[in-house]
Amino acid sequence: MFNRIRGTVSETAIKLTDKNACKGYLKRRLPIFGWLPRYKAPWLLQDALAGFTVGLTAIPQGIAYGIVAGLSPEYGLYAAFMASFVYIIFGSCENITIGPTAIMATMVQPLVLSHGPDMAILLTFLKGCIITLSGLLHLGFLLDFISLPVITGFTSAAAINIASSQFKSLLGIPGRAESFLDSVIQVFSNLNAIRYQDTLLGISTIIVLVIFKNLPGRRNGTWVQKFLWGLTLARNAIVVVAGTIIAYIFYYNGEEIFKLTGSMGQGLPPFQPPPFSTTYQNKTYDFIEMTTIMGSTIISIPIVSTIEHMAIAKAFAKGRSLDATQEMFALGICNILGSFVSSMPVTGSFTRTAVNHASGVRTPFGGLFTGCLVLLAAGFLTGTFRFIPKATLAGVILCAMYYMLDFDTYLLLWRARKIDFCVMVLTLLPCIFLGLELGIAIGIVLNLMTLLYFSARPSVETKLEQNDQNRVMIHIIPEEALAFPAAEHLRSNVMKLTEESCCNVVLDFKNLKRIDVTVAKNIKLLANDLSLRGQELIYVNCCKNVENILRTVAPELQTEFREVAIANI
Repeated sequence: MFNRIRGTVSETAIKLTDKNACKGYLKRRLPIFGWLPRYKAPWLLQDALAGFTVGLTAIPQGIAYGIVAGLSPEYGLYAAFMASFVYIIFGSCENITIGPTAIMATMVQPLVLSHGPDMAILLTFLKGCIITLSGLLHLGFLLDFISLPVITGFTSAAAINIASSQFKSLLGIPGRAESFLDSVIQVFSNLNAIRYQDTLLGISTIIVLVIFKNLPGRRNGTWVQKFLWGLTLARNAIVVVAGTIIAYIFYYNGEEIFKLTGSMGQGLPPFQPPPFSTTYQNKTYDFIEMTTIMGSTIISIPIVSTIEHMAIAKAFAKGRSLDATQEMFALGICNILGSFVSSMPVTGSFTRTAVNHASGVRTPFGGLFTGCLVLLAAGFLTGTFRFIPKATLAGVILCAMYYMLDFDTYLLLWRARKIDFCVMVLTLLPCIFLGLELGIAIGIVLNLMTLLYFSARPSVETKLEQNDQNRVMIHIIPEEALAFPAAEHLRSNVMKLTEESCCNVVLDFKNLKRIDVTVAKNIKLLANDLSLRGQELIYVNCCKNVENILRTVAPELQTEFREVAIANI
């Protein structure tokens, strides 16, 4: 890995010394210079439509995810507008929208509840630095060691945890739940505190969202289909506005029948560096103490954020090549600059990206309209947002979390490979009951254990054959790679197979592309052990790479093997 980093740094240095290469490098790192010169006037209307549509989704989601994170609702809006502006310059995928997400909110929540909002802002800055540096050093390949079952289990558990945290708000029960079990226990312990007004409003919100999501609308259909399509895309904004109007009407008439979001911070956030020290509950923490409190979160959040973002980017690349380095760089910069406007951690949002794509966005310029709409809401509508019922936001979150549950993938894993399904389940359950960070760590460890197991126990095809001289031979065909964990297992298995017979052994390397020194050494020992029984080991179909290693490790056997093979086959 150090050689990879050294090569990356050297390559970058060479590019910066050549004028043309420097221009190409800057164009890759600032993709806006690639699409802006060829921007067409008709695209502006499409980008504007998509941007405003995404904004109508981003505003209610930003408020909801700010609450999920344990922050005041406006923090979700701060996160949404800055990321939208920054991605215009650094983003390489026109469909992607970056902002607060449910997973980021729930991962940062424990730090916020225990040490205040400054922890979330500093974590945003540090996360951005880590992701930016990792992207520039091309370390994205490390994410390849996190498999689909682990990611599926993690995201499903996050959806379940987030949904459970909204049960009390949906039912009008006061207080906050700390975990899935705590949420369920508190609901059943406070059945007498359930408020029918909030419950009715929350359930109605979910029903309306589901109906709107399944409307038969089309962007390029008749005017009726276009209208239905607009309702589908703006459904979150519609239910939040409707709930707010209903709550305000009752409030205006002297009644407050719903639990409301309450007051929000006024105006726009100041542009200032992230807090490198903080005071919370009359205790001051310096930078070292703050990072110590963050613990493993300072590593897990960048990893999860990058996984979430890259998965979305690949899904919407639509067959085109994806510059993973640039996407990591863009994500990192969005978090770094976001921390200067009190942003919580951000990453790619699947929901808003899907809305952006469905709206026909042409370039990242659509983010300008999204950011402006969110900025206007944060600057002038914070007084109105206090009337948003908590049950309405709970309904929005619960509905979104349901659609995060990927039932098709669960079925696919079960049908295709049971062990992958087990890894998914063994990631999901710890994430739910032990916490997301510990759960994904357990999932990664289990995944690596299965990877190592199959590396140590590779599939080997074995069959009995008879050659032209009517001599019975055991024909062994290993798979394409044999590594050192499998070396002793292969040798002992061959010895067991030949224990009760005097058959010679053919090692057919037609599928084998590589071996290491340990495997070659064990093959040499196997040949010696067989020779003591009067049996011969014959090699056939060696590729150049395997042959070179065998010639180096066991030069005295190579010629003899070839001669024996020619004589006996």
